[in-house]
Amino acid sequence: MKTLGTVISNEKGPTTMGFDFAISDLSVRKGQFVQIDDADNSIIARVDEIYKTNRYFSRTDSVIEYERSGKPISELFPVDRWEYLVGSCSILGMFSSNQIKRVTFPPSPGSTVRTVDEKLLEKFLGFDQKGLFVGKLSFHDLESRLNLSRLLQKHVAILAMSGAGKSHLVGVIIEELLEMEGLKPAIIVLDPHGEYTKFAHDPFYRKYTKIFNEENIKIGVSTLKASNYADFLELTHAQKRELAKVLQNMKKENYDIDHLIAEVDASGIKSPTKENLSGALMSLKSFGFFDKHTRPAPDYLAKQGQLSVMDLSNFIELKERQIIATYFIKNLFYQRRMEKIPPFLLVIEEAHQFCPEGKKEEAISRGIIETIAREGRKFSASLMLVSQRPIRLSTTVLSQCNTHIVLRVTNPYDLDHIGQSSEGMSRELIKDLPSLKTGEAVIVGEAVNYPVMINVRDKKIKSEK
Repeated sequence: MKTLGTVISNEKGPTTMGFDFAISDLSVRKGQFVQIDDADNSIIARVDEIYKTNRYFSRTDSVIEYERSGKPISELFPVDRWEYLVGSCSILGMFSSNQIKRVTFPPSPGSTVRTVDEKLLEKFLGFDQKGLFVGKLSFHDLESRLNLSRLLQKHVAILAMSGAGKSHLVGVIIEELLEMEGLKPAIIVLDPHGEYTKFAHDPFYRKYTKIFNEENIKIGVSTLKASNYADFLELTHAQKRELAKVLQNMKKENYDIDHLIAEVDASGIKSPTKENLSGALMSLKSFGFFDKHTRPAPDYLAKQGQLSVMDLSNFIELKERQIIATYFIKNLFYQRRMEKIPPFLLVIEEAHQFCPEGKKEEAISRGIIETIAREGRKFSASLMLVSQRPIRLSTTVLSQCNTHIVLRVTNPYDLDHIGQSSEGMSRELIKDLPSLKTGEAVIVGEAVNYPVMINVRDKKIKSEK
């Protein structure tokens, strides 16, 4: 391991929380992990900041007085010889007897600071050699491989401004899931912009991919209850009660929306409830995706090792997308609870559209998404929420995502929201988020033992389209 510098004593420490060190190797970078060895223990720390110091410029009054002489201070004194780089580090923990422990005694001034042992760092951060390869640890030649269960079991949120690389990262994770050995989850993507349809045009990934769009996404009318219509249409109590009676009297065979409207019109429902109910059902008919049969069926949508992309790009109205999301997500979760479909990962792009903070009436799909966020772990139903506006995303859902992967964010309101909702996201990391380059990401939470910054790897997918 290469020597990087020496721990110094100053007014800040060293303490059990951190230390400063005089840098002797100019390769040291902010965000880098470093190591101090003491007997059989290894302290792991992260460089939070790098600053310069020079004794000739330490007193403002002296600098001003010398400058008044008409000559730069650099001509009067050998200032270059007294300029030093200092790294300010926060201590993360200690490896002792092959266990991670809390540091209860500070390192000594004069201790040597070295580059961290990569194998030790891999264990310390909780990377998994057989995990999902999402990129490389910034400033280190170490692959960031995330344990599948730790990443997905308690849900994950991927947050970033537009153009920062969040969809690229999601694509990388999907590639890893499709290529992994052993039991694979079913992957279902709610895709408002059709970004993930490219998997169907890749020579390798096409065999794992199914695309569903406006041509083959249908909701079977005969599968719906009055409560479903109440969600879709915000029915009054009277309308819901009368519709329930109509549905109960209808035949068991499959029927379409026209048949249902005709039954309502022919019923003995009093005005104006009948007219309002019939008009509401007509508005559903205008969407064009209510049919006799549901397509795709839950067991066709959620297949082990299959990527199912629900391309919603041609469903223009937000309410259309929310109705589709509500219906299919409820079906998927019900089928999973009954163990009729395999464990699944539900990826929701533009999650703030489907699960916003605010009134339930503003997003009918919010309720079922919050239910999965709270209860999905018990049934191996995982969420991956992707959003460019974290502040608009339901705090209930965001707080249930135990791993947050954050790329570049510049909006101060979003930054404040991330700071409040992401455990382990320190002030220093929050300050770094606006300056991240495209493809750089900070991972905090369940998937890693300590916050890490990574460079997301390139995607393998090659679209023939």
